Amino acid sequence: MSDLEKKFGKYAISNLSLKLVILYAVGYVIEMINPNVFYFLTLNPYAIAHGQIWRLVSWLLIPPSAGNIFFTLIMLYFYYCIGTSLERVWGTWDYNVFIFLGILLTIVCAFVWMGVSFATGGTQGLMTQLGATEYFRYLSQAFSTYYINLGIFFAYALTFPDAVVLLFFILPIKVKWLGLFDLAYLIYVFVVTPGPARYAIAATFINIALLYLRNNAPVRMRPSFWKAQRKSGSAGSAKRAATAGRTAGRDQLLHRCAICGRTQLDSPDLEFRYCSKCEGNLEYCQDHLFTHVHVKEGEVPHMKP
Repeated sequence: MSDLEKKFGKYAISNLSLKLVILYAVGYVIEMINPNVFYFLTLNPYAIAHGQIWRLVSWLLIPPSAGNIFFTLIMLYFYYCIGTSLERVWGTWDYNVFIFLGILLTIVCAFVWMGVSFATGGTQGLMTQLGATEYFRYLSQAFSTYYINLGIFFAYALTFPDAVVLLFFILPIKVKWLGLFDLAYLIYVFVVTPGPARYAIAATFINIALLYLRNNAPVRMRPSFWKAQRKSGSAGSAKRAATAGRTAGRDQLLHRCAICGRTQLDSPDLEFRYCSKCEGNLEYCQDHLFTHVHVKEGEVPHMKP
């Protein structure tokens, strides 16, 4: 458990995916009643700089583009399911960090877009033609939760690469291939689409990159490793620290289930995940991840009765 989680973990929002889906539902209702209201809710950095600070939050009400109501409901349910799965595996705190970091990065990138627009005259000189107020009023609609949702799906593909979904309710396909398609689509849109959409996608890329680095940083780059070295009095010995880092790195390469003892050497296709609610960095295979009892450090892992 990180120091930040110890201090602020109690403020993490549980079942965050459901809250986001509710926001989308409210946004769809607003769109059906009066879509022009969205002009007063968008993440418009120019308007925020002129005092409309509610836009820092209200843009979360703007849902992904709606088409057929049936597919809209399917989409909302799908994002709820994958978000809930991520929260269950990562833990409420880590899932909150990923979502709110994506929101914060999108806000930052919106202001970066505003600065670049003033420096260059806007996309294809449109700001010079329309004026700053109208330019930002119309183009700021590109900032929505759409790209954040694509980031959630890509994070799901990284976490459950071998999970299988039914494409079009018929074709079974592993999530990792859909994740690669998602990534290719984002890169394509980033390249061919000028203006604010490019900055919204950049925020998603940064969030995914930070997620990957948090989960795959070498042992000696992790603060917890050096904190443990200081506590044991060995921080002054670079040689002992490096040796400990290599040993920990080898241990991490061998995934082992705390319940059944199986490793990836026994079953190469078996998935392993750490449980954020168990103390001691315990790891479980896919068969026991959701069926074990959460334990404190020093206790023996066991199954639910």
